[in-house]
Amino acid sequence: MKKILVIDDEEWLREMIQLALRQKGYDVVEAENGEVGIEKAQKVLPDLILCDVNMGKVDGYLTLSSLRNQPATASIPFILMTGLADNAGMRHGMELGADDYLSKPFTIEALYAAVDARIKKAQQLRDQAEKKMEDLRGNISMMLPHELRTPLNGILAYGEILAADAATLSPAEIADMGQIIHESGKRLERLIENFLIYSQIELLGSDPQRASALRKKQTAMPRKIVETVATHQAEHANRPGDLTMDLADKPVAISEEYLTKIVDELTHNAFKFSKPGTGIQISLFPTGNNLTLSISDHGRGLQTEHIRKVGAYMQFDRNQHEQQGLGLGLTISKRLTELHGGTLVIHSEPGAGTTVTVTLPLAPAS
Repeated sequence: MKKILVIDDEEWLREMIQLALRQKGYDVVEAENGEVGIEKAQKVLPDLILCDVNMGKVDGYLTLSSLRNQPATASIPFILMTGLADNAGMRHGMELGADDYLSKPFTIEALYAAVDARIKKAQQLRDQAEKKMEDLRGNISMMLPHELRTPLNGILAYGEILAADAATLSPAEIADMGQIIHESGKRLERLIENFLIYSQIELLGSDPQRASALRKKQTAMPRKIVETVATHQAEHANRPGDLTMDLADKPVAISEEYLTKIVDELTHNAFKFSKPGTGIQISLFPTGNNLTLSISDHGRGLQTEHIRKVGAYMQFDRNQHEQQGLGLGLTISKRLTELHGGTLVIHSEPGAGTTVTVTLPLAPAS
């Protein structure tokens, strides 16, 4: 049975709403003012809150703001009830996180419609989140054991040889085995990092409040991050001469951590799927109210149907091309970009190369 909290300082209205909603099969909890409403919301964690705007001490706006700022109650659907539903007040409520308005006086039919719509939408969001987590669990169960085992086997095998036969090995052989162990460890580290980041992204995508908070973070000098990350990837691939960059600089609405991750994954792919001696071009430039990052390679490219299917734990043509990793790089970059209100577009031609274009909102002027 869905539980609804009704917060209103008019007893007769609370009673009327309670009777009407109980007839529809809802469990109703009452609170006579905003202060009591906040306490009851934290205690019972209702499926929906109906709250009057005009109340003494703690009004509807303060009640909404308080509950939205607490993790346990931040995502509970919230309907404001008011007899003064002017545009400014409605806009203020929506900015605070209200899901809907009911203008007083309202009919029983209007009450049912508003409540049913919000309960249904909340259930759909929960179902979508559960579906994503189920898909995530399914993909992990298929791909993760193999991907974890491959670098781990290298670490264990060469570690065992070093432990058992170190006295009979030459310094060069020991160095080679140490290098393989190091590379396998770095691969395992990247794999685990991507798995954790992807899981975090999927949870963020199911929480509108946390996703909104993400967009308030900024990177003041994105050029420095792009230059540093791209140079590191070029040196790691032993291809510094293949990299060319044309970078502008404007503050962008994304944290340094997540911008670094996007650039790292996309440049990593560009070097990974192209041959030494072929160019990697990176540009960063403002376009209207956005900042655009473009990364181009001249590698093997992607099929059109593969671009449409960019998703978690998906690797393309693995039977033809040996790959390492979960294939999460593009998906992580795309989801991070979208969570920050941007877009990621892939243009690719098999055998000719790929260009990935990321567009992110500029940071608002302070």
